[in-house]
Amino acid sequence: MRKSLYPRLAWQNVRNNRRFFVPFLLAIVGNVAAFYIMAALSLDAGVKNMTPGHESGYLYVKFMMAMGMFIAFVFSAIFLLYVNSFLMKQRKRELGVYNILGLGKGHIAVVLLLETLMVGGGGILGGLALGALFQRLVTLILFRALSFDVPFGVTVSWPAVFITAGLFAGLILLTLLINLNRVRVSKPIELLQGGSVGEREPKTRWLMTILGVVTLGAGYIIAISASNGVEALLWYFVAVFLVIVGTYCLFTAVSIFVLKALRRNKRFYYRTGHFIGVSGMLYRMKQNAVGLANICILSTMVMVMLSGTLSLYLGSEEILDQQTPGDINVTVRYLPDEADPFAPDIMLDKQVRFIQSQGVKVEDTWTTSELGFGAGLMSDGSYTTDRFRMGTVGSVVMVTAMTERAYTDVTGETLDLAQGEVAAYGVEGDTFTVHWDVPNGAAGETVDYPIARHLKSNPSVTPSITQLVTIVVPDQAALNDIFCHQAEAYGEDSSPLRWTAHINVDAGAQEIMALEEAYWDAVDAGAVDYDGTGEWRRLSWQNRPEAEQNIYGLAGGFLFLGIFLAFIFLMATVLIIYYKQISEGYEDKERFEIMQKVGLSREEVKSSIRSQVLMVFFLPIAVAAVHILFDFNMVEKLLTMFMLQNTTLTALCTLGTVLVFFLVYGAVYLLTARTYYKIVERKP
Repeated sequence: MRKSLYPRLAWQNVRNNRRFFVPFLLAIVGNVAAFYIMAALSLDAGVKNMTPGHESGYLYVKFMMAMGMFIAFVFSAIFLLYVNSFLMKQRKRELGVYNILGLGKGHIAVVLLLETLMVGGGGILGGLALGALFQRLVTLILFRALSFDVPFGVTVSWPAVFITAGLFAGLILLTLLINLNRVRVSKPIELLQGGSVGEREPKTRWLMTILGVVTLGAGYIIAISASNGVEALLWYFVAVFLVIVGTYCLFTAVSIFVLKALRRNKRFYYRTGHFIGVSGMLYRMKQNAVGLANICILSTMVMVMLSGTLSLYLGSEEILDQQTPGDINVTVRYLPDEADPFAPDIMLDKQVRFIQSQGVKVEDTWTTSELGFGAGLMSDGSYTTDRFRMGTVGSVVMVTAMTERAYTDVTGETLDLAQGEVAAYGVEGDTFTVHWDVPNGAAGETVDYPIARHLKSNPSVTPSITQLVTIVVPDQAALNDIFCHQAEAYGEDSSPLRWTAHINVDAGAQEIMALEEAYWDAVDAGAVDYDGTGEWRRLSWQNRPEAEQNIYGLAGGFLFLGIFLAFIFLMATVLIIYYKQISEGYEDKERFEIMQKVGLSREEVKSSIRSQVLMVFFLPIAVAAVHILFDFNMVEKLLTMFMLQNTTLTALCTLGTVLVFFLVYGAVYLLTARTYYKIVERKP
């Protein structure tokens, strides 16, 4: 046999089956391009050198891209193997014909090898070219989103090229080996039969139905029960696992139960469109269940990632205002009963004078005085400091106590609290009750603090990954009293008082960051006089520009990663839908031709197709919407770990993401339904 026959045969196969091979090629190109861009941002040291003054922010980007590389490759492997399995199923009959006509399995193996080199090799080269082409654009967009200086001169990252090409070449080789093994173990008659073997009516699997309902319900309960970020983080992947298991069971068993129930409904079933659609779905549901579940899960992933990362990015300014309200924030942790007492006014004056000595103008200042400690929320609404009881009752919360003066400096409003009264945020009822229990479990003093006013917003800037409770007390003496109670309760593990000076200056970002460096140089040189201020007790500086780098680096990195992964998952969703419609179109073509021959009109065919496609197409997205609804609480609580507590923003981002995804999904429906109809339509 002439060797030139193999390349011609392979190329002819690719051309004749372009309806199948082109989407597969595009999937390889898209996955390779996305992986390369993330690898370039993570591995190329030149990108870091293009971000002077933003090194700390770039570290977040580097970490996000490294994590994205891992997730993207694992998913690409699963997805490409899934698509390859579909392609081989559609080509079994074709390969069987070759075998019957005289091509041995070795010859078929050579043809498959050449096809793989054409499609896989072309996909890898095309993906690398596309990735290199768009790397600069993506980098510019990313840096703009992160508020970094826009870099110039981004070139091809050769380490990323080699890693991407090597990994995906290995993946394509794996698909080839799987295909060769399938041909090797298959008999010619099995290849000829292909996927034409019909299925029996599936039986209702009650055990799987019960399992699906239980796991899905358990996942939903966990999702809506999370009360803080810690609980959400601990239980999130458990909830995700349960929902995934429940989703597969739902489409495998529950869907069969529902279809049989529809068939028993005579008014619904005995209509032309419903009769054909329900019967077709019922007999095909066994093989379709996994595909529909995949579409549902991928759709949920796309919407969750986009809504969560978008919320975090749009809320970055709010997070920044909460963590660093001033351009410079100087914090001193101290104890009120020390021999060398802390003098707040002296400390503030020293900080202002130092800043002015560096030629920087101070615009305004304000101070806060706070005490933060953990407590356990009990079932009756009271709080305990006994750490052993915290794990068994209610939720662990972070309680922040602050003076009324600090509250006024932050908000600009007065409360006029009487002695013994408090204003509260995050507390139910009319009294803030604390059981100051000691670590050994012995009951301590119980103190009731009457709540004179419930605050609508949290005035504290204390970061916390748990639920926040803020108490405003009349004066420093009342704050010291609370300190003494918690010091007795927690002993050596008690929290010190925290005083913070917030200072706004007339200076740029680089000047502000240089101020902090100059400050610590002065400390090391002994050039700053601290007598009688107590500042040596855990003093820290935090400047807003550096915090902005970190926050936007984290939030922007998450958004960038979310968009990239959402793109990959969306591409996978579209391709699964496309292949599903194509395969079902070819399977239904003969059936609808027979129906038209026996008298079914073209309009009735269209109505039947529309009914079937609508039921199959929108079932996954409907279930995905339910998943999003129950998942919202857990996503919101996870975002609190990044200090984002804007429920309205999260809800709007989620709603917007869902609506946009539904529009995209609807467009995919229109395109694929049209393709399906063209396949099954019988020309008059």
